[in-house]
Amino acid sequence: MGGTATGASRCCCGVRGGRWGKDRVQRLWRRKGLKVPQKQRARGRLWLGYGSCVRLRPERANEVWSYDFVKAMTHDGRGLRILVVIDEYTRECLALRVARRLGSLQVIETLADVMLVRGIPEHIRSDNGPEFIAGELRKWLGKLGRRRCTSSLGVHGRTGTVRSTGS
Repeated sequence: MGGTATGASRCCCGVRGGRWGKDRVQRLWRRKGLKVPQKQRARGRLWLGYGSCVRLRPERANEVWSYDFVKAMTHDGRGLRILVVIDEYTRECLALRVARRLGSLQVIETLADVMLVRGIPEHIRSDNGPEFIAGELRKWLGKLGRRRCTSSLGVHGRTGTVRSTGS
């Protein structure tokens, strides 16, 4: 058998002794009432980045931090927001802050507390949520002389492992 045969086409090739194309296999699947899987689009490369800075691969601890929100629900259905701050190199959770509402001032306060203990990182990565692009936060990071790397809005997995940490 030359070429690559997958799944049902490989199975069917052995039964009939002939070579079937994927279109024929998909047509037979539909005729039998089976679901035909959608073609998956290729994922973009994280390290090339199309945000405001090139994707940094940290080479040591305290070089790049990421922070993002994770949502949770209480037993009575009310929402909670959890601010998660991680070190991308060690994948260590540096801070968790839980509240019903968290704004840019609370983000600044949490980052400042972590920086007092761990020192100031070279880069800080976040998405473009309203708490993260607020003027106070940008001014504060500017005073520290640190660059805030942003990821594209709504793209999961661009802020280190924050999303996977909170699940």
